[in-house]
Amino acid sequence: MRLVISDAHQGLKNAAAKVLGATWQRCRVHFMRNALAYVPKSQNQMVAAVIRTAFVQPTREEAVAQWRETADRLRERFEKLGALMDEAEADVLAFMGFPKDHWKKIASTNPLERVNKEIKRRSNVVGIFPNDAAIMRLVGALIVEQNEEWHLTRRYMSNESLAKVIKPDPENKLLEARGEVA
Repeated sequence: MRLVISDAHQGLKNAAAKVLGATWQRCRVHFMRNALAYVPKSQNQMVAAVIRTAFVQPTREEAVAQWRETADRLRERFEKLGALMDEAEADVLAFMGFPKDHWKKIASTNPLERVNKEIKRRSNVVGIFPNDAAIMRLVGALIVEQNEEWHLTRRYMSNESLAKVIKPDPENKLLEARGEVA
């Protein structure tokens, strides 16, 4: 386990580090929701666009520089947002410590959110379940179906790209930072 992606739940963050020994990535989508709560609705699109400029930078170093510049500019008008950005910087940009091939796929919890949405959609159709076992059968079947799709039909990450994270590689900054490069 190298990375856990979630919203800013302190218990999940602590468990990722302590129990799993993994890096924690704060979901970008959840972060944006939190950030936009500090600005008037009329400013949401502008603020979101400015924050997103950090996510499109080609390197981690450039992203950090852009993030800090953005936080400083936004702090002038939205002090609490600037403080939130200072606090969340390492967590929101953690995905950039992994190979660039993975960035889009590990920056948020979107795949998991889609699975949860499908479970909700299918369970709403049923309405009332006769017992707990019926719920478990439906949810279990949906999870198995999704797992098979990700493994067989639509591979989420290729074996080649995962090998960059699993095998020590001097180019891999994450392994270097964790002291795991031979």
